[in-house]
Amino acid sequence: MISMIGLIGGLALLIILTMRGMNLLIVAPFSALFVAVCNGLPLFPQLAAEGEANFVANYMSGFTGFITSWYLMFLIGAIFGKLMEDSGAADSVSKWIVEKIGMKNAALAIVIACAVLTYGGVSLFVVAFSVYPMAISLFREANLPRRFIPAALGFGSTTFTMTSAGSPEIQNWIPIPYLHTTPYAGWEVSLVVAVFMMIFGYWWLKRMIMKAVQKGERFVSRETDNRDVRENLPHPIVSMIPLLVVLVISFVFHNSLAQSALILALLGGVIATYLLHRKYFINFWHAVSEGTMGALIAIANTAAVVGFGGVAKATPAFASAVDMMTSIPGSPLIGSAVAVCIIAGLTGSASGGQTIALPLLAPHYMDMGVNPEALHRVVAISSGSLDSLPHGGYVVTTIRAIAGETHKDAYPAFGAMTVIVPIFGVILAVVLFSLGM
Repeated sequence: MISMIGLIGGLALLIILTMRGMNLLIVAPFSALFVAVCNGLPLFPQLAAEGEANFVANYMSGFTGFITSWYLMFLIGAIFGKLMEDSGAADSVSKWIVEKIGMKNAALAIVIACAVLTYGGVSLFVVAFSVYPMAISLFREANLPRRFIPAALGFGSTTFTMTSAGSPEIQNWIPIPYLHTTPYAGWEVSLVVAVFMMIFGYWWLKRMIMKAVQKGERFVSRETDNRDVRENLPHPIVSMIPLLVVLVISFVFHNSLAQSALILALLGGVIATYLLHRKYFINFWHAVSEGTMGALIAIANTAAVVGFGGVAKATPAFASAVDMMTSIPGSPLIGSAVAVCIIAGLTGSASGGQTIALPLLAPHYMDMGVNPEALHRVVAISSGSLDSLPHGGYVVTTIRAIAGETHKDAYPAFGAMTVIVPIFGVILAVVLFSLGM
């Protein structure tokens, strides 16, 4: 009982302190320490028997293990995104989409701009940074409440594109070595689920915005808003070529190189961006430097919470919870979806949740004869749900650092788009796979 209280209490502490504005790099190890103490784990390796779990070793193992596995993907992806931003290519694509859709559909334009960039391989964090200035301009012109901008950014980046078949985002690639699948696993179901999430999510987002407008909410400008509009932009069609390069290279090499194909694909995107947009760069090397720092911050925030998960999974309560979830009656896909959802929630990260969950769950379900393609897609989609609880690294970065909002104002809509919508999506995926689709 104390073990379970410690696990749940540690997660609650992590969420509460994050919502109060504390830094994840401090909050995550502090919350993990609370879990360790409540579960009687030794604090230091020197105090533990050989091979016994302890706070420092387990936390740092989770932290460094995630960085070891994914640093190059984060680094090259962030640099690619920053080069797309510095060259004006991201603005060009976003502006073109806005012109085609129209100012009246401001939220939809932001969602689609984020979706195109995300599915083209641009890092989620960089997509939010790149599209946010366009979102401010659109919401100002349409006079819509700015507290919904993070929800539009998150919905377009982390739902129907991030975990869909073919996506070059790492959340779609992590299951590959564990399940021996491809990034296109379960594409038929993935397509249906993606269309559902987009239609349902946008309908809900638009309804929330319109309700707020009817109550008298309007756009409120801030002194910090950047009103500069860049005129000298590359052609939007040319700007999309690097995105296509990423998709094509990842498709060609995914069988032979598995996860490493993503490194090659993103590197191809960087080279294509440089070759096609050389004359448009404001400061090429500054963009590379900013991308590098952005990658470090993003992976450190994620790894910090994965470290929390590394301590949590060493507790008796975690083992009991996994046994309970994997024993859920009915389709094994239900148990896998619930397990990955909860573990992603514990870590506050879809990628971190998968990294912890798959080594434990993949052998169990593969031995049961579960279709690996169905398992890949269910794991991917479900990881993109509870990962967006208030303490998630992407959540904190988007709401606070990028949009300058508070969790109180922005998170209700953000959570609806990035938690509830994907949960409905994974339910639909499980149903469709269970029907043999």
